[in-house]
Amino acid sequence: MVKLSVIVPFYNVQTYAPDTLRSLRANAREDFEFILVDDCATDGTPEILERAERDLPGAVYVRHEKNGGLATARNTGLDNATGEYIAFLDGDDWLAPGYYAQLLAAIEDLGCDFVRTDHVQCTARARSITRVPHGRRNEVMNPRDVILPADRSTSVDYPYAWAGMYHRRLVDEGLLHFTHGLRTAEDRPWIWRLHREARSFAVLGLAGVFYRRGVSSSLTQIGDVRQLDFIRAFDQVIEETARDRDADALLPKAVRTYCAIISHHLGNIERFEPQVARKLRSMSAAAMKRMPQDVLKDALDSMDYERAARLRRVKRRSAGAEVAA
Repeated sequence: MVKLSVIVPFYNVQTYAPDTLRSLRANAREDFEFILVDDCATDGTPEILERAERDLPGAVYVRHEKNGGLATARNTGLDNATGEYIAFLDGDDWLAPGYYAQLLAAIEDLGCDFVRTDHVQCTARARSITRVPHGRRNEVMNPRDVILPADRSTSVDYPYAWAGMYHRRLVDEGLLHFTHGLRTAEDRPWIWRLHREARSFAVLGLAGVFYRRGVSSSLTQIGDVRQLDFIRAFDQVIEETARDRDADALLPKAVRTYCAIISHHLGNIERFEPQVARKLRSMSAAAMKRMPQDVLKDALDSMDYERAARLRRVKRRSAGAEVAA
């Protein structure tokens, strides 16, 4: 029986894939499988993965005939996974030796649905620990109970799928797949659904994932239209949270987070192509119009002046354009 399935999507990361694969080898065990999903890469990545299929113990190589994005690649991995537990890794990141064995031992000891972990953020030569924004460690909790408060960073604001491990029952219950086709912010509806619907989780202090920031091919570094998928992702968060039995309590957090992300992108609008920048403004205004207006008002009133003013300007311009039309 396979104990752990590790899902690793790759797309045009030939520079970094060898480091990723070496770290997987340093985590290999006879009851681990590594599902290497080639998302139709156009550089030398496929050749690297073909070699890994032969040389890396437990490697399973799957290739997409068409590029689908990270969410779709992860879903392909989930559909091919046979392990009792699931973990994710991105194709340009890497692991400390023996990390997965430690993480697996911890989640088995706790007996919960999933665990979340700290990680090491790597930018050029700098290294820093990024911690799960929840203080209680090694204690099983109800994930729904840690979504709030609305005005502070909480576990749902730490969306990284690779920062944790998940029991297979979450796949069987439909909680671990990602929204097909999302090109960015794919982790956001996913982490909210986990916290609303899973029964138990814990936070661990293990920091064995090394997250590479500033990679030129990463969508977080590219100001094209794919970045605007964050709007579709957060629309899904709002829609699903609005149907939740605790919607009145949870929606203020979802709306405030959505507004903060919109404001962040508007504040960095110069990095977008001009036509994408115009689309960002119009889509942001439309998104705010779709939000529950009383909750939106409270969210804007609770934000700092600069962020709230940026959002109100976009909202006013949209309303003015409608009146003029």
